[in-house]
This record gives sequence, C-alpha cells and structure tokens, in this order.
Amino acid sequence: MTYPFTALISDLHANVPALETALADARARGAERFVCLGDMVGYGADPCFALDWVMRLCVVGANDPDNPGRKLADGICLRGNHEDALLESAADFNPKAKAAIEWTREELLRKSDGGPDYFDFIDALAPFDTTSDEVAMFAHGSPCDPVREYMLPRDIQDAAKMARNFKAMKRDVCFVGHSHVPAVYYQDGRIFRPQGTDGPYDLGFSPENRVIVNVGSVGQPRDGDPRLSYALFDGRAITFVRLEYDHARAAAAIRAVKELPEYLADRLALGR
Repeated sequence: MTYPFTALISDLHANVPALETALADARARGAERFVCLGDMVGYGADPCFALDWVMRLCVVGANDPDNPGRKLADGICLRGNHEDALLESAADFNPKAKAAIEWTREELLRKSDGGPDYFDFIDALAPFDTTSDEVAMFAHGSPCDPVREYMLPRDIQDAAKMARNFKAMKRDVCFVGHSHVPAVYYQDGRIFRPQGTDGPYDLGFSPENRVIVNVGSVGQPRDGDPRLSYALFDGRAITFVRLEYDHARAAAAIRAVKELPEYLADRLALGR
C-alpha cells in the first residue's frame, strides 16, 4: 500500500492567519492526508475556526476542500494538553495560559449552543494515548508521556530521557509537537534542526536507529523564528515547511479580546 502524502500540523492555538496559510500551502503541495498532533486551542482568539478545520480534515472520510468529490486518506487528530485542560483543569498552567483556556471554554460553550458540539469532538479524542499507522507513531508530547512531556533540543544530551522515549515507541519513527521547536532526534545521538523549508530527505529510520520528529508549531513558533512550521511526510522522507504569515493580524485578534493577555499577542512577532 502506498503511504499517503501526509501534512503534519501541531499546536495551531486558534491562530487563524497561520492555519489558513499552512492549510493552503499543504493543499498546493499535494497533501493527501492531514494529521493534527493536538493543541488546536489555547492562546489564540478563534478556537472555533481551528476546531472547525480539524473536524473537517483530520478525521476518517474527510473530503478534499479543493475537490469536494474526492476523499482524502483517513486523517488523525490527537488531544493535546490544552484540550485536556479545557475538559479537565488548567490548574497547572501559568496564569496567562490559564486565562486563555478559561476564555476559550466560555467561547466554545457560547458557539456550541445550536452549532457544532466542540466538547463532544474533543472528548472523543484519546486522552493520554498515542496513535499509530502502518509506518509512524504520533503523540502530542513524547512517546513516553503523550500529552505532557516536552521534547527540546537540549534533551539530546539527556541519555536516560532519550532512551526511555525510544524504548516506548511502537514504530521506528514518531512525530510529536508540544514544545513548538522543530527538530529530528536520532537514537544514535544525532540531532537535526531545520533552519527553514528543508527537504525532502530520507529520515533513515530503522529498528536499530529510531527517530523522533518534532514538527514545530503552526500557531505559535518558539524557536526565535516567527514563521509557522509544519511538516510533510511520504512514508520515508520528510520536508519541513516554514512560512511567513500575517502575525500582526493574529496579534490584533488577540488584543481585541479583553480576557486574553496582551503578552500572547506580543510573542507572535518574536517567535517566542
């Protein structure tokens, strides 16, 4: 079976201009499937927009938005820690993130009245779990802790942490988000950090040399580069995509919501 050309998006964080730009680019590049690694909501000003798109694309039996008569390959959506906080509690979030979740909850309740039931959709996403297809494993955070654990470039120096995560993998490649920092971690101790749109290149994963790939963040990059980040995967080769988007528009939308801390708008231009 041919592996579907897959767009891997994560950490959308209710950022409309970034998501519009990423989805248009992925469709133009021929994406046949969409996988969302979680955190559709939180921080940004339009959680309903992000959820609406994910509910259309990252599910089984999705239609191609550019060709409504054509079906996409079955998509996947994971629950991130922000969705978990939305359903359970944001008590362990910092005050700014907690304020955003509390506003998001009220906004979704308001929009769900007579419209899509966003909470039912989120609740159906597997909590504290991973998902795999015939080639890859997918998690929001890490193979060991699918919702909460961060994978950051400095972790390549933490042999025990890396060993735990490679051992927990159900496939020889695992895609994650959560830290908002794109990188490729190899079991043999190498790390690759893309600086822009890089690829395609063969990941070279095997049972002897497993690979963890962080696809970065569409809605809130944190590697010092304000361009959105997502990845494309064909079953062996990956392309990292970095794109300019209208972060000023996204920031203005946040500032227009008095319940959202202004810091969440300011950070978008800095990629922090």
